Amino acid sequence: MRSGIHLWNYTTPGTSADLAPLVARTAQVAEAGGFDQFTVMDHWFQMDATGPAEDPMLEAYTTLGFVAGQTTRLRIGPLVSGVTYRHPGLLAKIATTLDVLSGGRSFFGIGAAWYEREHEALGVPYPAISERFERLEEALQIVLQMWGADASPYAGAHYRLAETLNSPQPVTRPHPPIMIGGKGERKTLRIAAQYAQIVNLTAYEPETVAHLLDVLRRHCDTVGTDYDAIEKQIITTRLNPFSDEYLAQAEQWARLGIDLVVMGVRPNDQVGWTERLADEVVPRLAEL
Repeated sequence: MRSGIHLWNYTTPGTSADLAPLVARTAQVAEAGGFDQFTVMDHWFQMDATGPAEDPMLEAYTTLGFVAGQTTRLRIGPLVSGVTYRHPGLLAKIATTLDVLSGGRSFFGIGAAWYEREHEALGVPYPAISERFERLEEALQIVLQMWGADASPYAGAHYRLAETLNSPQPVTRPHPPIMIGGKGERKTLRIAAQYAQIVNLTAYEPETVAHLLDVLRRHCDTVGTDYDAIEKQIITTRLNPFSDEYLAQAEQWARLGIDLVVMGVRPNDQVGWTERLADEVVPRLAEL
């Protein structure tokens, strides 16, 4: 199995001036240490469940553009963008720019969004969950149209674009891989089956992962897509990756067909934690 590192926390004993070197060094250590993927959260505030909202949080795509210039091999992308955060036409342009400037190393991660506090705080509309999923599907249709040869108008229930012109086109052809993150069985995994090349499951218990993959397979059969062509990831940032239990579970994840395991940094020691993961965990996952 391959490994990904998730920079979800920028808390550091230093000041704002120390954040750029922190991000650069974490990414460089991850690349040198054998990680295949580097991701950041797409939030404006730190999540209430993991720390004070006042903790530092960098805008995702600006950060990823910076990381692109500090690395040469890592696949990079947001884990994952909320559909409410940016108009989909602009998001397509932003994601295309990242792919071009990274030399085709990006993926396009997107979900229905969930963090109500940051929406209300910054004055961003936060519609009901049913509407957010409708907007998610329309956003995917818009992005795919902008990544193709058709620059004609788009008219949906929530978005209307007079022209879907997008120049330059991505380096990655036919387009950057689309990642859908989450574990909702009825909507999230159905959308993943229809549109995604990568699915990132927000679950890690082997029994739950097995069930969610079975749901994904059934959705693929229904919509007529290839289950085996979708890369399967899980995010394990809440677990201790140095424990025997973690490695025992990793053997089960591998047997289930998980392709990549996402691990997280540790606040105030992002670089050191990434170095230790590279030394002790990444090689063992690669053997599975």
